[in-house]
Amino acid sequence: MSLILLPDLGDLLRLHPQFNAGTVTELLRRQGTAQVHWATSPDPDHPLRDALPAAGITLLGNLAPDWTWADAEHEQLLGFLSQYPQGRERLRAAQAAERDLAALVTAPLDAHTVLAPAFLAAIQATQAALRAALDEGPGTRWQARRLDELAERLRSLNGVALVPLDDVPGLLDRLQDARLPEVTGFTAGETSRVRALADRAWQLRDDDDLSALLAALDRENGDAVTPRAELDGAAASLHLAVGDLAGARERLERAAHALTDHVPRSLPGLILARLGQVRDAMGDRELAQRTYRATLALTHAPQFARDAAQAGLAQPFTLDLSPP
Repeated sequence: MSLILLPDLGDLLRLHPQFNAGTVTELLRRQGTAQVHWATSPDPDHPLRDALPAAGITLLGNLAPDWTWADAEHEQLLGFLSQYPQGRERLRAAQAAERDLAALVTAPLDAHTVLAPAFLAAIQATQAALRAALDEGPGTRWQARRLDELAERLRSLNGVALVPLDDVPGLLDRLQDARLPEVTGFTAGETSRVRALADRAWQLRDDDDLSALLAALDRENGDAVTPRAELDGAAASLHLAVGDLAGARERLERAAHALTDHVPRSLPGLILARLGQVRDAMGDRELAQRTYRATLALTHAPQFARDAAQAGLAQPFTLDLSPP
């Protein structure tokens, strides 16, 4: 049995309606696997750390090497190069490569695009351009060495490994038996669609039709990856956008009562932190403080939820709807 490399987009999964956390769960179900080797970002708030366990998929290990120290070396190199004309020229070439990569990963993506040889070759070309500009080493955050180490950790494994998208070409070169998922005939389904709706509702834009978004959220029953409680939480953010504190509170209290041990692990913190803020803004300070403390008592809460709860305990939250 060979190792299947499933590309991960990290937080960018929240931006792509056709390749999001729900889509990844659908791809894994299509592979017939109930577990996946974690060989990607160490971010504790990575969207797949919520979605996969909620869908009944077990995360195995933490195989990605810890190379965060390389970020400091990279920053030192950039600072050094910026002091010299030739160095600044190399930095401009590197920035062009990074813009090309950003354009690739923020354009509309689906599973067929992400796994297409031409797309992966384009990703690899941006890496080659970065190496040409800054050299292998601190300029690439020691990518070659890191990939060698990651490949060695993956070499004896079977099943599915979740790996960063931009590592996929290098790992395929290093692991002869590794392959990409087969996606012939695959179409993103309901899990992907509902996840895309929630992701979209959390990301408000000035020109959004809030009534249409609310109606879309209310039509859904939710599922394991995106439960009804999260849809109510997202709807509450729309009420807050127009200063409707009562509507937001109703939604958040409904969501809080629907929380169970089986919801995505970040959801209780997200709901409770925002509920504390709304209660605060409505003048219910004592209850708000209890809600903040409940947030901080959770086994896991996203960092922004913990920050919001700590700030709310220190000073009452107020809602500012004045234009910037």
